[in-house]
Amino acid sequence: MLNIAVTTPKGNTSQIECTIDSCSIGKSDENLIALQGWTVAKKHATIQRKPDGVYLDDLGSSSGTEVNGQKISGRHGPLRPGDKIAIAGYTLEVLDLELPAAAAAAPATTPAAVAPAPTLQPAAAPASSAAAAPPPPPAPSLDDEARATMTRHLKRVHQLLIKQMDLRRMDVSRQSEDELRTNTRALLEEIVLKDKELPPEIDRERIIKQVLDEVVGLGPLEDLLADELVTEIMVNRYDEIFIERAGKLTKSDITFTSDLAVVGAIERIVAPLGRRIDESSPMVDARLKDGSRVNAVIPPLALKGANLTIRKFSKKKLQGEDMVRFGSMTHQMLDFMKTVVEQKANMIISGGTGSGKTTLLNLLSSFIPPDERIITVEDAAELQLTQPNLIGLESRPANAEGKGLVAIRDLVKNTLRMRPDRIVVGECRGGEALDMLTAMNTGHDGSLTTAHANTPRDCLARIEVMVMMSGLDLPIRAIREQIASAIRFFIQQSRFSCGSRKITHITEVTGMEGDIIQLQDIFLFKQEGFGADGKVKGKHVATGAIPDFYQDLKNRGLDVDLSVFQAGRVL
Repeated sequence: MLNIAVTTPKGNTSQIECTIDSCSIGKSDENLIALQGWTVAKKHATIQRKPDGVYLDDLGSSSGTEVNGQKISGRHGPLRPGDKIAIAGYTLEVLDLELPAAAAAAPATTPAAVAPAPTLQPAAAPASSAAAAPPPPPAPSLDDEARATMTRHLKRVHQLLIKQMDLRRMDVSRQSEDELRTNTRALLEEIVLKDKELPPEIDRERIIKQVLDEVVGLGPLEDLLADELVTEIMVNRYDEIFIERAGKLTKSDITFTSDLAVVGAIERIVAPLGRRIDESSPMVDARLKDGSRVNAVIPPLALKGANLTIRKFSKKKLQGEDMVRFGSMTHQMLDFMKTVVEQKANMIISGGTGSGKTTLLNLLSSFIPPDERIITVEDAAELQLTQPNLIGLESRPANAEGKGLVAIRDLVKNTLRMRPDRIVVGECRGGEALDMLTAMNTGHDGSLTTAHANTPRDCLARIEVMVMMSGLDLPIRAIREQIASAIRFFIQQSRFSCGSRKITHITEVTGMEGDIIQLQDIFLFKQEGFGADGKVKGKHVATGAIPDFYQDLKNRGLDVDLSVFQAGRVL
């Protein structure tokens, strides 16, 4: 027989008696203990009474099972009085748990008898095979023990907070964010002050801050978001967070308390945008208040648990001088790009993921004169333009019934009815490329967009494929003629292994010869290996080709400096 206490995430406790020596736990109604939640497996775990004690078996669930704040794998035990089992926010405790006399009298060489605290090792071998058993694993370090203790108390205080908020019937929906944070902090201070279980060495203020961030903000991500050196945050699962700092990926010591905490953070991000994430819609794109890009995926699509990717935007908008100081470009290249934007040349910024395309698009868009009407089209609003005559459009995913989808292509088509001088599309990924080329060819000069490609020539091929995705059966020559007449410049942005980002090509489209679009490089980045600090070394040089666009400007009577295009000139 087993007597088990079950505490729900809201703090309600009930006792369940199992008349046999095996109790199954999971989402299915076939289990004696049925738990709710998308992170609970149909058959999640079992608790079994054996002659030498009570054991817990995790049945390979993706969200896992914890004992006293530590995740277990396979069999764990024997359980000890007071052991807390955590599954998807629920807490379970075997109440009729006593160490059997056989275990208490076991020889000192038996690992299970000398363990000072629950371990994550399988059940101890019988005494007859003790000599052949492997030595016990090393005791966890003090840092690991301190971290586990902190996590356990964080979960407990979190549950106490939810229980108190339920008891006081706090209507959080009617409170502003500032009011909710103030009231919740006051309640947490009261809970921590009266909590007799908190050890004296635990930092009370840290407990309050972390629980407050998890309940009201984005949990442990708040500190990472506040760190200006962190450019990307990748939550692989609740206890596995990687960050990009100075272009390098490292694993962070910061963790969430559970998968439910990660999902809560995701919901707080997407809810204000009118988007949702659940089992029927397990993927979502969103943004933070500062414009940072967010992507989230939850089970059943995410096998390791809910994950979250945040590409942060700098609180300070990067200017041209900042890009020059970082070595991404030179003053001559900056002046050149400013001139071609002001003189309405259509441009495409190409590059790989994380190469800085959107940052460069932000910079180039800032050069558009303030007396022109600009319409931006994006999947998630990221551009930060300051011109007065500006309209921003954002696509919308379908709802739970599969209705209400507004795609990028629909928005690009609609912009043509809004009297734009410039159209800026955050990124072309599909059939909207044809509509963008059409706009560039029909009086909307100076439009800009980005695309994923490794070189300008690759970008041409990718645009052809995207036009074919529009559903129109166009001959390849007609597509290439549209591209050659619409696009004037490609700007290639690359991210190197050291983490630095540079413009590697500024390339002009010069027309067609036969069926081939002709390109000429104007500026290039010549790599010269790596320095002692591991950073890429090289220089930007002019190829010697004078852009046809500049020749046109000169013929129109504009004063342009052609000396910057001298062959081999180091910029």
